[in-house]
Formats: sequence, structure tokens, C-alpha cells
Amino acid sequence: MTNAALTKNAVFAAVIMALGLTGCAQNNTLPKATVQNSLTTTVENYQYLIGPDDTLTIFVWRNPELSGTFIVRPDGRISTSLVEDIPVSGKTPTQLARDMEQILAKYIRDPVVTVSVNNFVGPYSEQVRVIGQATNPQAVNYRQYMTLLDLMIAVGGLTEFAAGNSAKLVRTQNGSQRTYEVRLDDLIRDGNITANVDILPGDIIIIPEAWF
Repeated sequence: MTNAALTKNAVFAAVIMALGLTGCAQNNTLPKATVQNSLTTTVENYQYLIGPDDTLTIFVWRNPELSGTFIVRPDGRISTSLVEDIPVSGKTPTQLARDMEQILAKYIRDPVVTVSVNNFVGPYSEQVRVIGQATNPQAVNYRQYMTLLDLMIAVGGLTEFAAGNSAKLVRTQNGSQRTYEVRLDDLIRDGNITANVDILPGDIIIIPEAWF
């Protein structure tokens, strides 16, 4: 085995240990999907939250000099003409619009603000991560109604060395971390659609290497 392969395996093992999977209880059956953030209780009423690197268009009615396009900084804040360093990460566009109206009310009469998102990245905590034996392991921006199949398409599927049916889904619910089995070989290689499951913001998929 090459030094690069040894290093890759060592990093993967370190991630497994950091997530505490060696001692986590496992459950073969995923519960009904619920999104665990302060704004959303089910997949159906998922609301997009603003995150760093999002591009926001803020329109202040009858005040074009206060309107414009702004990129959310890595610290989750933006600065506008009258408002400096306002925190926006983790808010919905509607929440931000109402916050802006309250702040601008100190300077102009009855402000009406509309906020739209032009480039979707979202908070890091909402991104879905795939590590291990995926073709392109990466963090993927969550989309409403995203499924395991959608996620695997986004990362290019499995490598030839993947033990897909030994993959794990790590999910944080109500402040505690749970680990579930997912059967990626059945889903991707055998086309068994019953192995498809809902993906939620913050989920982590861990795909181990097969031992030949």
C-alpha cells in the first residue's frame, strides 16, 4: 500500500473516531424524517437559511440608494449603507427583511424591505457531507426533499472499492447523535429503490472501504 493510501486511510479512521461511531448504537430503520432546526419540524416545511457566501439582493422600497447586492461574509454578516455588520447567517430571507425594517426605521419612515437569495450556499451546519469511498466526497448544499439517491448522484456514486451496504448515516436529532445503516450497493448497483431514504440538513454519510 502506498504512503498516500496509508495517509488517506488514517484520515478516514480519524474521522470515524471523531464522530464516535465505534461505540454508537445503530438502527437499521430510519425514523420519519424531521429537520432539526429552530424553524423547521418536517421535510415538507423546510425553510432555507442564509449562510456565508450567499449572494443577497436587498431592495428597500422608494430608497434605491439603500438597496443593492451583498455577499455574506465568512463571519455570517453583511454591511449596507446604513447598517454595518448585521448578522444574517441562520436567518430566513423573510426574517432578515423584518430585521432590516426595524433597523432602518431609525433613519427612514415606514421602510419596506424585500430580501432574495441569488446564490445558494447556506449555513455550514445545514450542508450534507459524504466521506469515504465516494467518487467525489464533498459537502453538498441541502435541498428540500433531497434523498440518498440525489446525494449519491451529486458525489458521483461509489468507487470500486466501496463497501456500500456497510455505509452509515450519522444524524443529530434533539441534541444527540444517532447512527443508521444505509444500503448503497442495493440502491446504486442493484437499483433497489426501497433502499432510498430522505436526507436532512447536517446529515453525514460515511462509506467504508471493502476488505478483500
